[in-house]
Amino acid sequence: MSSDVTADTVRIWSGLAVRGAFEGGIIADYEARTGHRIAVDWLPTTLIMEKVKAGAETDILVAIRESMDQLIAEGKVDPATRVEIAHSRLGLAVARGAPHPRIDTLDDFRATLLAARSVAYSRAGASGIHFETVIEQLGIAAEVRARATVIPAGFTAEKLVTGEADLAVQQVSELLVVKGIELVGKFPEALQKVSSFSAGVMPGSPHRAAAQGFLATLNDPKFHAAYRDSGVDPAV
Repeated sequence: MSSDVTADTVRIWSGLAVRGAFEGGIIADYEARTGHRIAVDWLPTTLIMEKVKAGAETDILVAIRESMDQLIAEGKVDPATRVEIAHSRLGLAVARGAPHPRIDTLDDFRATLLAARSVAYSRAGASGIHFETVIEQLGIAAEVRARATVIPAGFTAEKLVTGEADLAVQQVSELLVVKGIELVGKFPEALQKVSSFSAGVMPGSPHRAAAQGFLATLNDPKFHAAYRDSGVDPAV
């Protein structure tokens, strides 16, 4: 979490894709202006959905658009508070100093995955779920899975730093959070999946005004550079 939880703390459960932008100035700006604190649990959307389904509550949820649609339909997020935040693309990374394999074409991408000692990905996150469909589409699912380093949650690029894998798959913004790695590039467009992230306030939030105040800052043009620097595109 970004700070100790107090009575003035706005609690957020958020997908990892926007972490770089939030911690790159958005949270600090809000806290300095308002005196409220922000505490974030960074979780894959699938885990956020599980927590909500189990009856757990927080102030703000940040999730991929399709999950936000579901949360609103189930009455878990107030639709009047919904804001669109960012668009994120999938990428591939290597450890700092390692050769950058070719991934420009489908054949290059396929060959690179097959040549890898191990590919790190997370089955719980949107990136890993899509990656599973990609390797099926390329006809190399069995080979890749046999050597994969699969994590339940968190940042796959950390497995590059520890040496457990030599390729990491995740949202570009999530890869860039980890120090000691280098971005090879984004997936070829034919294999790409753009994930759009939305945010909204849970109906039972005791900090509704403060939570809405935070959401109102997320599309401020002064933060557009923070989004882009972290590997995502601002929604507006």
